Amino acid sequence: MDARLALLQLGTLLVLLSAALESTAKLTTGEEVYTNTWAVHIEGGPQEANRIARKHGFINHGNVSSTAVHPVRWVEQQVSRRRKKRDDYNEPSDPKFPQQWYLSNPSEADLNARGAWSQGYTGRGVVVTILDDGIEKDHPDLASNYDPDASYDVNDGDSDPQPRYTQRNENRHGTRCAGEVAAAANNDVCGVGVAYNAKIGGVRMLDGEVTDVVEAHSLSLNSQHIHIYSASWGPEDDGKTVDGPAKLAKEAFLRGVTEGRGGLGSIFVWASGNGGREKDSCNCDGYTNSIYTLSISSTTQYGMVPWYSEACSSTLATTFSSGNPNEKQIVTTDLRQKCTDTHTGTSASAPLAAGIIALALEANMNLTWRDMQHLVVRTSHPAHLSTDDWRTNGVGRKVSHSYGYGLLDAGAMVVLAQNWTSVGPQHQCVLTMLSEPRDIGSRLLFSKTLDSCWGRPEYVNSLEHVQARLTLSYNHRGNLAIHLISPLGTRSTLLAPRPKDYSPEGFIDWAFMTTHMWDEDPRGEWTLEIENVSEQGHDYGVLSQFTLILYGTGSSSINPSSPDFPRPSNNSCKTFDTQQICIGETDCPRHTEISIALKDSRWD
Repeated sequence: MDARLALLQLGTLLVLLSAALESTAKLTTGEEVYTNTWAVHIEGGPQEANRIARKHGFINHGNVSSTAVHPVRWVEQQVSRRRKKRDDYNEPSDPKFPQQWYLSNPSEADLNARGAWSQGYTGRGVVVTILDDGIEKDHPDLASNYDPDASYDVNDGDSDPQPRYTQRNENRHGTRCAGEVAAAANNDVCGVGVAYNAKIGGVRMLDGEVTDVVEAHSLSLNSQHIHIYSASWGPEDDGKTVDGPAKLAKEAFLRGVTEGRGGLGSIFVWASGNGGREKDSCNCDGYTNSIYTLSISSTTQYGMVPWYSEACSSTLATTFSSGNPNEKQIVTTDLRQKCTDTHTGTSASAPLAAGIIALALEANMNLTWRDMQHLVVRTSHPAHLSTDDWRTNGVGRKVSHSYGYGLLDAGAMVVLAQNWTSVGPQHQCVLTMLSEPRDIGSRLLFSKTLDSCWGRPEYVNSLEHVQARLTLSYNHRGNLAIHLISPLGTRSTLLAPRPKDYSPEGFIDWAFMTTHMWDEDPRGEWTLEIENVSEQGHDYGVLSQFTLILYGTGSSSINPSSPDFPRPSNNSCKTFDTQQICIGETDCPRHTEISIALKDSRWD
């Protein structure tokens, strides 16, 4: 024989032999490919195998296994068999996939969807629903993934979420968002969804009168079956509205995170808003500003802040969307069983995030709603995103009011999700900051050193969300800027000036939220700064309520009287200025006031 041989004594002595020849030719007969190796069953042990190998010009590579020793029983030429690595990955063959630059674009920044797909995660077993104007359930790119149990028509009160067709196709929004999440792969139709094997549903709730009941019904639909709710709508993005969920919708959010998914919590993904041109602030939108929603903003193909994007401290992360006329937009399913490459606005960003979250959830179905926010904070990337407001917070992470913690990374999300240990129970430390009303004038600085509920079950030593609940009057609300500074010096803009907001109504118990202090230790001096940015200087108002609410984790299982319970050192600095320079070293009783300084729908 002129072929390389393997001599294997199967069941008795297994040895690996090869011919001392250079030929590597293979013989193909029909569908089988014959290799240069042979399996030979011999008796006689290693010495006999060596003798036969030398006689026929073979090389003995040693035995593989043996159980007994006993001339040649049989010889079999080996056939090449197709064996596929189960983590191997082939790109989707859909005709529009090459245009989906934001999913897989090795030469530029992308959402690293391929990084998750190549690990085998495609959303299988995860259910996402789109709260919008309906979903075209028979669309050829959605039908195979459509889930009727994740769908409902709240507007008409039936189980069919099919959109209402009009000449202008204004009810295309939900179908476009659905395709971004779960458009099927390798079906020769359009492109693919981020989680192209996830189940997708739709709730028709925006094509009619939207009431608190409508919103609550939509937010709580089948919460033991649906994992992720994606919403790309909210109050008017006109730069002057302050509005959010009413009583029933608030209860639906709370029920969702406490009871949804068997107690792990429903995941609500929200588009941050399109009021950039109007200088709007997404912290005046009570949906994106909620701790229960994962708020997503937009960046353009070239990593710039889109002209429509709103900046605020409640945004957690970013995905791609449209930009200037020379920049690409989003490819997805469209009404009337069509495909579009012109999906735009933060409406397009939230469903991409929902799809990535579905991939992470497939990697670990035990993630809680808070775990998912932790994963987003830890894996999002500031790189490639241009803005002048990147800052490093107290634990060394870069964070921005335009982008949150940066661009979502699907590959990194699933890697971290796989072995993630769930964070402890959420602690909520509520601190009354104000003992009497304070005039705002042109500028108010208010500082207080806090112990973050030391010695109590609600003690927080590692922050997640922070809320400043404020009640204040002001004759020209849009002239106000409000900032919150943490003990580690992280400065969040809770409210940026809104030039179109002429309201004299102020804010009534409005919970401004920031995510910028994530993982910081909240013990120490907190500072609230309220300033009038107008050059006129004739505005006036009063701050009558300031409640600081710290959310996060803590060591409530430790006995506060135990010597092991962490306490401030008598030698450590207790009072810092806003630059974190020590200005006092005396111990302060809990909640002691340190200083008061008063100085004069979101598109297609």
